[in-house]
Amino acid sequence: MTLRACDLEVSLERVPIIGGVSLELRQGEILGIIGPNGAGKSTLLRALAGLLTPSRGEVHVDGRPLLSLPPRERAACIAVVAQDSPVAHDLSVRELVLMGRYAYRRRFAPLTAVDDHAVDMALEHAGAVALADRQVAALSGGERQLVQIARALAQGAAHLLLDEPTSALDVHHQLRIFAVLRSQAETGIGIGIVLHDLNEAARHCDRIAVVHGGGLRAIGSPHDILTADMLADVYDIEARVYADEFGYPHIHPLGIRSAVPEHI
Repeated sequence: MTLRACDLEVSLERVPIIGGVSLELRQGEILGIIGPNGAGKSTLLRALAGLLTPSRGEVHVDGRPLLSLPPRERAACIAVVAQDSPVAHDLSVRELVLMGRYAYRRRFAPLTAVDDHAVDMALEHAGAVALADRQVAALSGGERQLVQIARALAQGAAHLLLDEPTSALDVHHQLRIFAVLRSQAETGIGIGIVLHDLNEAARHCDRIAVVHGGGLRAIGSPHDILTADMLADVYDIEARVYADEFGYPHIHPLGIRSAVPEHI
């Protein structure tokens, strides 16, 4: 199942945010979405998820317009982990993960063995089994992010879209989350992830899309995209880019290119 944006344009309060963006999220890949602050990365992700209505263009799932699908069918296609997803803090972790089964349960219908199994597997895949009986309010930021990913996994969607899931997390939880995402990609799930850390993108993404000035500047492999010229053009920085010991591109920022005022 392929998720494809076709000439996508999105405006917020009549202000154009992104325009003319065409890209696809393939099965079994991790697609990183990078770009400077305010470039439109989160807006693009929300449009891909069907949370925003484009002012022009469409998002297709296997050739079908995403917004034409019934909500439950849409939920079976795309799961989303947003920044700081609001949750009811009086829920247990298991109850929160169970919310991911919305696409498969009728309102007020009792739990089924299939629902229980899906929740168990989601908690296991996210490395959150030990958290199942704890209250969401008692979790750390990293634990809560793992639980949100477990909720999305319980949804059983063909695509998983995440907005900066590792921001403000310690290195252990960052690595845990990327291990979970890679294991899910290996099962055929297409994963789109907004990232600010370019070295994370280089190490963990199969392809990288660069959003800049409201448009798609480039898309390709980390080696093709993460170059000194791109960093100068998009981020206005001087940087050294070299292959690390594992062969991934590594970005070492040297300084900004624009003149900094002497007095503020």
